[in-house]
Amino acid sequence: MDFDSWEPTYLKILADFGFSRKGDERAALILSKMLEKERDETDGILALANLIYGKDILVCGNALILADELDMIDTDDYVIITADGATAVLFDRGVVPDIIVTDLDGDVEKEIAANKKGAIVVVHAHGDNVDKVKKYVPRLRDVIGSTQAAPLDNVYNFGGFTDGDRCVYLAKEFGAASITLVGFDFNDVNVSDMKKKKLKWAKLLIDAI
Repeated sequence: MDFDSWEPTYLKILADFGFSRKGDERAALILSKMLEKERDETDGILALANLIYGKDILVCGNALILADELDMIDTDDYVIITADGATAVLFDRGVVPDIIVTDLDGDVEKEIAANKKGAIVVVHAHGDNVDKVKKYVPRLRDVIGSTQAAPLDNVYNFGGFTDGDRCVYLAKEFGAASITLVGFDFNDVNVSDMKKKKLKWAKLLIDAI
């Protein structure tokens, strides 16, 4: 993702939600410092590329329809990327996702358990989750950092805003052959007004690519 191309959309998101760019940048810097002792970040990027490039990707959102939609497909046919809370749904079914994209707002204990079984975790730092980043990142391995602000040497911006659409952007960034969505309900009426606004942005961003 070229940040110059992403930045105008990022600025619109900040304005729409009243989020702080400085908060996002501070969070990215904190995550970057925490990951300095991790393995070479190039290894993490190569691992993502090897998993995704030319593969059929299943992106799992965490809408209530996820379980029913999973019943209709064979997850063995795909490389699986889960959006935060969707990880627990798959893990409880005995399925370990290949990649977890998370801002640490879901069932993090299940994400840690999946990580121990081999899932790569793309941890997203933003202005509202610094405490969770500090709490949980030390318990994870094979972590790749992400931000919605300007990228740093070891914290990347692959595009996207919510966990779900960031999964899709990640898959596109690394050359997926196809991207199938399950567990996405952009018109869910049983969520907060804030979540409805986030779902609207998720749909706009996914439609854009």
